[in-house]
Amino acid sequence: LTVSAWDGGGLPSASNAAVTINILQTVLVPAIFERSRYTFSVPEDAPEDSVIGTVKAREPPNSLEVVSYRICSGDPHGKFSIDPQFGIIRTEKELDHEAQSVVVLTVQSQLGSSPVCSSTQVNISVMDINDNPPVFRTKSDKVTISHTQPPGTAVYIAHAEDKDSGLNGAIKYSITSKHSNAFSIDPSLGVVNLTRTVFAEKQQEYTLHIAAEDCGSPPLTSLLAINLTERRLDSLAVKIVILDTNDNSPSFMSSPLSYVMEDVEVGFPVHHIIAKDPDEGRNGQVTYRILSGNENKAFVLDKITGLLTTAQLLDREVQECYSLTVMALDDGSPALSATQVLTIIVLDVNDETPVFLKQLYKTEVHENQDPGEFVIKVEAMDQDAGLNSLLQYKILPGAGYEKFKMNSESGELVTAASLDRETQEVFSIKGSPSRSSTAQLYLTVLDENDHSPLFAKTQYQISVTEDLEEGSAILDLSASDEDDGPNGEVMYSLIDDTYGAFAIDSGTGSIVSTKALDRETKSQYTFRAVASDCSTHLPRSTTVSWIQDVNDNVPKFEQSYYKASVWEGQSPKTDIVQVFATDLDSGLNGETEYSILSGNENATFLIDSTRGILATNTGLDYENTSSYRFVSSSHQLVLLASDRGTPSLNSTAVVLITVLDVNDNPPVFSNPEYHVHVRESIPIGSHITEVSANDCDAGTNAEITYAIISGNDRGHFCLDGRTGSVNLTKTLDYEDTMKFTLIIQAT
Repeated sequence: LTVSAWDGGGLPSASNAAVTINILQTVLVPAIFERSRYTFSVPEDAPEDSVIGTVKAREPPNSLEVVSYRICSGDPHGKFSIDPQFGIIRTEKELDHEAQSVVVLTVQSQLGSSPVCSSTQVNISVMDINDNPPVFRTKSDKVTISHTQPPGTAVYIAHAEDKDSGLNGAIKYSITSKHSNAFSIDPSLGVVNLTRTVFAEKQQEYTLHIAAEDCGSPPLTSLLAINLTERRLDSLAVKIVILDTNDNSPSFMSSPLSYVMEDVEVGFPVHHIIAKDPDEGRNGQVTYRILSGNENKAFVLDKITGLLTTAQLLDREVQECYSLTVMALDDGSPALSATQVLTIIVLDVNDETPVFLKQLYKTEVHENQDPGEFVIKVEAMDQDAGLNSLLQYKILPGAGYEKFKMNSESGELVTAASLDRETQEVFSIKGSPSRSSTAQLYLTVLDENDHSPLFAKTQYQISVTEDLEEGSAILDLSASDEDDGPNGEVMYSLIDDTYGAFAIDSGTGSIVSTKALDRETKSQYTFRAVASDCSTHLPRSTTVSWIQDVNDNVPKFEQSYYKASVWEGQSPKTDIVQVFATDLDSGLNGETEYSILSGNENATFLIDSTRGILATNTGLDYENTSSYRFVSSSHQLVLLASDRGTPSLNSTAVVLITVLDVNDNPPVFSNPEYHVHVRESIPIGSHITEVSANDCDAGTNAEITYAIISGNDRGHFCLDGRTGSVNLTKTLDYEDTMKFTLIIQAT
């Protein structure tokens, strides 16, 4: 054959080649497949030995040989087999759409023992079934938001993954927890949004249970063996914590009116001032102080408890009413406050003796008058009040007293019989108002079981080592109940401890291990503790969750830089500033200790390791040093906050303390005496000399004024009070006076 090849240009170029074909004596013809490509499909959950499809190759005409089939490539793991005689392809192993969705096999046909073969391509699609559930990366999560976030704000994005394809792998999200009307979720994107404003005072945290469900159908072959809900669902618990801001002022709950007897002793509790602040933490901690009305220091107020007690003996006759303006202040930043006018009424005690207006009454009465004749009216005064000031009059026994009678209320004296001057001319009658007594009522309020036991925390976290001995103490729980008697006695128990690894002392709340722990078998335990009161009628209880804690939070100062000041001359142990660090861990991991790390070589300051109150350790002198600087360098002081975890974590903060000046230094002249020589002829207004004094204090305490206090009787000189400059104001005469001695004072 002659084969010609040419290109497609405008002037084609061509080339020829000669091909020689030699016809061999024996011709081998293979069996040819009916199709050059076969396409089959099989579900991924097809059981072993399932038929997928059949390939067919036809023998040449007049051939006496039998066709055989084999898979020559595309199946390295041996998941398929082919019947060598009939070309039927079957499954040999389990298939997985997620691992391989398309398999391409090359199948060869061979005619007898002939070396000539033919091949075809077999495409097998492994169809997906809904055999994988959606899976969240974690089972729980936590986010914090401010309660000032408006509705519509996205607060969390839930994300789950499904290995299936198509609708089997498409995920819908939903919120399944109750009381979650404050949040909504986008079913396609998993975005959790606020639907309304949330307040930390009403509910400090929410736990949302978010479900992820795919959109596919369950596999038909597994409906009897697998729970449909468990196969197609996964859930995630998201705790949303509402951060509190100081947006509420304290409000007074106690009465603005109080009563106290005037004879109570010093230190007697007069009133309990109570103010509530619905904010959380320091924003809701209230302290109290008296702003006005206590100028005579009659009362003292405990700023922490709000208990008002007497500081002096009271006297109603001197002052019967006090109006105190009290303030309740929270510990927020900025702090918010409220005021209340507390009226204290001093109740009268019968401590005053009635006194007659006259020591001696004189009068006259006719004899032989009928009984009932008016004689005289006596009067007495009592400085007490109320019933204590109501007087009763009576006649004391004496000679002839039976011939008179007295109106006990009005003090009017009348005759009780006809008098006879000849028998008795003069009567001496003594009268006296009586004193009454008072009774004081003490009322005891019987307790009602209206408080549930309260744990110090709503959740405890702690970590233990797996080599912990059986019976070792894990945690000491404590719950308080404001009720009295059995209603306030707390008993403890555990629930949801499915593994029985722990026990609790019902009386003390101490949790101990009951068996050896193995971290490789179980690394975390979660259960709940119950605190119940001992009431025999409608007992109340509270639960708290408990999980292991790891010391993974560093104590964090509220501020990285503090400023404070203190007056010089203060006595040692004077409080200067309080620093505060928080640790999100629990137990020892969350207990913070404070210390001065370095640079306090002279031990000028000390710090309360528990409360973080920085105080003076020695007396301070402004003139020696006006500021002590606490900074994180090798030669200056650093405050350290450390937790008690293992290993301990810590952080530092900077403090600048300024020592304020007190006017404790007098001015000192640079020279105790100044000697000046002048000519008598110098003109008026000439500068004579200048005096100068120094003061070690600062500010206005060091501003000096000068004055001539003696020696300038004739006014020859004037002194500039600010500069100390002395000038001549009158002509000098040597013959008149040859020497002046001026005494100059610096103030």
